[in-house]
Amino acid sequence: MTDLDLDDEQQLDGAAGTADFDAFFAEESATRPRQSLTLYGRDYQLPESLPLLFTLQMERVQNSSSADDVRKMLATLYGGDVLDTWADHGMTDRQLGVVLIYSAANIRKPGSCTMQRAAELYAQQEAGKAPGPNRAARRAKGKKKGRSSGKRS
Repeated sequence: MTDLDLDDEQQLDGAAGTADFDAFFAEESATRPRQSLTLYGRDYQLPESLPLLFTLQMERVQNSSSADDVRKMLATLYGGDVLDTWADHGMTDRQLGVVLIYSAANIRKPGSCTMQRAAELYAQQEAGKAPGPNRAARRAKGKKKGRSSGKRS
């Protein structure tokens, strides 16, 4: 955007005043489509866009083993204390991963990702995380028999 573009926008807005982003974002939010989902008999409406708090907490959760961090992250998308509710219903880590992939995609663009596609994406992600051989196995494979005496010929 150039300075000329900004000047044109200011002329359209009329006299300079306070920019009310609260009103602007509220109006914009009301017009954006939102995706709903049902899980364990409860309906959830996803936010109209991915909350910054969720993104920040996702970074924290990757390096954390605290259930409280996961609770906070999930609450920003689904409200309440859903982690315990879902765990009580027997949710697996795979199911949680599929729900998160589905939710993130459909928050960005409602209707863009099916549950089946989210499951496929989760499987691909997990395949990329497949652990390699452990350290002892790697060393045993790469070890050559016979050692050099250390003398140069």
